[in-house]
Amino acid sequence: MNAANDPQDRSTLIIDIRLDEASIDRNTPEVEHERQVAIFDILEDNKFFLDDGTAGPYRLKLAIVEKRHVVDIFSEERSPLTTFVLSLSPLSKLIKDYFLVCESYYEAIKTAPPSRIEALDMGRRGLHDEGSRLLIERLKGKITTDFETARRLFTLICALHWKG
Repeated sequence: MNAANDPQDRSTLIIDIRLDEASIDRNTPEVEHERQVAIFDILEDNKFFLDDGTAGPYRLKLAIVEKRHVVDIFSEERSPLTTFVLSLSPLSKLIKDYFLVCESYYEAIKTAPPSRIEALDMGRRGLHDEGSRLLIERLKGKITTDFETARRLFTLICALHWKG
């Protein structure tokens, strides 16, 4: 059976994620909580493997260095496996738009009618889906992941950028 299709196969799992301390700003407890929730969500359920055939489980370290996303991938034993560097440019406008819609959504929850909240939530989900598809495309040939894991990774990338 292909490892990508076996839900019990540890060789296709992310088991640890760290955010580079130099890449993130220290903010409010709410921002820190959102980052921790994003990490928890991806560790709870994911499907991830390197296209070069190097089996996991994997440990990831995510950073932003010189306007690029840096993904360092390590083995379960913490041996370095590979590093991928992705330009921020293709994701930056989408992340900015996602944050704007999220801010509007969270404000709307307080006082807006349900129809307005629903419309903003649909927009938020649409941008999130678009970010997930773009991430899958950007990782093609390097990393294979399912859509739900890509959604969680996009959330985590957004959490890296979140300045509160």
